[in-house]
Amino acid sequence: MTTNNQITIYTDGSCTGNPGPGGYAAIICEGDCERTITGSETETTNNRMELSAAIAAFKALDQSKSSVRVVTDSQYLSKGMTTWISDWKAKGWRGSSGKAVKNADLWRELDELSAQHDVSWEWVRGHSGNELNERVHALAMRANGVGSSS
Repeated sequence: MTTNNQITIYTDGSCTGNPGPGGYAAIICEGDCERTITGSETETTNNRMELSAAIAAFKALDQSKSSVRVVTDSQYLSKGMTTWISDWKAKGWRGSSGKAVKNADLWRELDELSAQHDVSWEWVRGHSGNELNERVHALAMRANGVGSSS
């Protein structure tokens, strides 16, 4: 399958209380076009919101195979997809301790969706001045009902 497009996705998740109400956001950049996606849940965790942001972004992509760069300030998401997931799958979705992987439902969905594209995962330090990371953070906070709506 040929790769058609170069897409960059910025993701972030937010949760008040952890668990508690949460929000997520993604900014999808493709050429000169930019789309935002947000969502929320009434009872969730920050990690579930981080995963939900990436899942929502992949669901919004065209079905054609694309080169996708995902930028996140979540080491949980970044390391999960680049380091841990292959071991989890090999061990039947169990971690090194033998316990079931937390959020396996979302990890499986993200793995399936991302497998349709050529994906690279990039971790950036949060609140370090990366403009789009700061914007997606504000969108996730707003989706969670925290922060200004302006």
